Amino acid sequence: MKEFTDFALNSISVAGVSYGDIRIVSRRSKQIFIKNGNIERNNYSFTIGFGIRVLYKGSWGFASGYDLTKINIEKACKKAILIAENNSMISNKKVILAPNPVFNDTFYSTYEKNPFDMDEGAILSHLLKANNAMKLDKKIIIATTNADFRNEEKYFANTDGSFIYQNFIQTGGGIGCFAFDGNEIAKRSYPASFGGDYRNSGWEFILSMDLENNGRRIAKEAIELLNAPSVPYGRKDIVLEGSQLALQIHESIGHPTELDRVLGYERSFAGTSFATPDKLYDLQYGSPLVNIVADATNVEALGGFAYDDEGVQAQSTYLIKDGLFVGYQTSRETASVIGQVSNGTMRADGFQNIPLVRMTSINLLPGKSSFEDIIGEIEHGFYFLTNKSWSIDDKRLNFQFGCEIAYEIKKGKLGKIYKNPTYTGITPKFWNSCDAIGSKEHYRIWGIPNCGKGEPSQTARVSHGASFARFRNIEIGVGNE
Repeated sequence: MKEFTDFALNSISVAGVSYGDIRIVSRRSKQIFIKNGNIERNNYSFTIGFGIRVLYKGSWGFASGYDLTKINIEKACKKAILIAENNSMISNKKVILAPNPVFNDTFYSTYEKNPFDMDEGAILSHLLKANNAMKLDKKIIIATTNADFRNEEKYFANTDGSFIYQNFIQTGGGIGCFAFDGNEIAKRSYPASFGGDYRNSGWEFILSMDLENNGRRIAKEAIELLNAPSVPYGRKDIVLEGSQLALQIHESIGHPTELDRVLGYERSFAGTSFATPDKLYDLQYGSPLVNIVADATNVEALGGFAYDDEGVQAQSTYLIKDGLFVGYQTSRETASVIGQVSNGTMRADGFQNIPLVRMTSINLLPGKSSFEDIIGEIEHGFYFLTNKSWSIDDKRLNFQFGCEIAYEIKKGKLGKIYKNPTYTGITPKFWNSCDAIGSKEHYRIWGIPNCGKGEPSQTARVSHGASFARFRNIEIGVGNE
């Protein structure tokens, strides 16, 4: 591959670009979906191609191709330069890149069992058992099981002199079911909703989920939810479990601290952010217990890697420290705007897309509380589990989340279950109401494989570390003050 990368870099260098890079990406993917004991999807795909990015006359140009030959690489180089030249004619601001060291390195993610090397029959048998375990009652009308495997290889080289190879094995999946009694329908998922949980790992990650036994459990909960009362409207203390807290982090901290959003690059599609530069080192984003890091260095996390798609080494940096807003997720371009260097959050979805600022692993660092301590100090409140829906405005301030199930907390003890739990809030006010966070024994990094951003839209794989946390005096349920 170095022959191709050298050829591309030479082609753009002789044209006088101020910077250029090439990524060659191959991706093997396998998706399995089972519904009510039937294998409805068992897909395999393979793609390979290259993307060339140039900085010419102060503007970006990008072109890609799937036919990996020198002729096509040369055509893409010329196209990228032409696009950059055209962009420079209408741009009133020149791109400046923050400096970055030169790296020559190789990285392989760790795993025990490569799912692409396994017997397919053994994989399907395991997933079918998990699916059938949920069909314990005729009220369970839909039972689903899914698994997703990916092997991605990336070659990166730039005109600064870096050459980096990375190879990832990623595994994820989960189960879900719907119960129906003629009047009500209830949903339960495990280990999280919308596809389950994902990690840089192998088949052993699926085995660790114990899908069969948990399938029986969530099916019973779905049936019980059919006759459960709805969470009443009011202001209560709530506790969020880890997967729901991960999505709360994603939407109300992860996205608003992406510096390209803040600078308006995403305004027309994904919106902007309330966390503007004048608030940096000034805004009390959360309570003093809230510490959030953007950490790509944990390579088992779905948002973990060795280098981003600009050749910036993986880092762990604070976004929020002791509740204070102290950092953004940046690229070489956006970091230079605020006088910093990139903290390595620039990634692209495949070879055909230009890199964007994307979340890595945005983690709420664990606190010191046990679950018993957290609920023990609540006179009357609720424990919310597993996301069902969410809504948040384009500045990431006003939000509402719905969950699949809630448990009443009464005099410090878990009680009966409730359906349709929802809560709403304003981002800084909500995070400032956090007064207890679960200890490291309960900490888990949740993988989210479907974060959308960009025009044309790209899908990124990110992750969020969380245990559970308590929030005081939160508006829950549906009603009016």
